Amino acid sequence: MDFRSIGLEPSLVEYTLHDLLDITEETTGQTHHAPSRAYVRDAKAMAATPADVKEHPNAYVFVVDMPGLKPDQIKVHVEDDNVVVVSGERRREKERDQGIKYIRMERRLGKYLKKFVLPENADTDKISATYQDGVLTVTVEKKPPPEPKQPKTIDVQVG
Repeated sequence: MDFRSIGLEPSLVEYTLHDLLDITEETTGQTHHAPSRAYVRDAKAMAATPADVKEHPNAYVFVVDMPGLKPDQIKVHVEDDNVVVVSGERRREKERDQGIKYIRMERRLGKYLKKFVLPENADTDKISATYQDGVLTVTVEKKPPPEPKQPKTIDVQVG
């Protein structure tokens, strides 16, 4: 079918069908060379990953819901010296008995992604993360406030 005749781009229809059918590049062995596809996938993952951000007197705390993941499926790293990136992916479970079929599938599958821009007083050398009951907690300690500058006296020389 010529999708252009009805005002649709063939690649858009193909991507939408792949998303609906949960067909990934790994499944098909094809890459689509569309830079916007990765951006859209990341934007969807960021929108679908709920998080709370709290400021404590000595730290910033990021609480991210990531149910169904194992700790080794979660990555936390810092990029550009001030952005904490939290990511993970929950894939469909492989059924061992080939006679099993899904009647209903409502649990979220796919990528989890959240990026947090840190304020200047965040200490990226002091970050910790814990994962319990499907909730990831990332703690970034604050740098101590800078010492107030003392006035400097300059000796005046007679010349």
